[in-house]
Amino acid sequence: MITYAEVEIFLYECHSLKDKRSVLKRIKNRLSKDLNIAISEMDYQDLWQRSKLGIVTVSESSEIGQQIIQQALGILDSFTEIERTITNTEIR
Repeated sequence: MITYAEVEIFLYECHSLKDKRSVLKRIKNRLSKDLNIAISEMDYQDLWQRSKLGIVTVSESSEIGQQIIQQALGILDSFTEIERTITNTEIR
């Protein structure tokens, strides 16, 4: 099963694209290392206080996939310099 989430975030403390890249790099590295998932910036690359991330995992059941995505969202919420605004999850 493929479980996928699109997550829009607002980056409070970023004042340039360089700041944004630094924060997103830390987020991507932590999620990839801790949960072995794929994550990529999907939209708003030219805006320095907004981003849309795609998070995907492949698992043997939809329940496991949902658990992994929920763990990823929990880790994402632990970053104090961002706020998660819109989240859409899909299972295929």
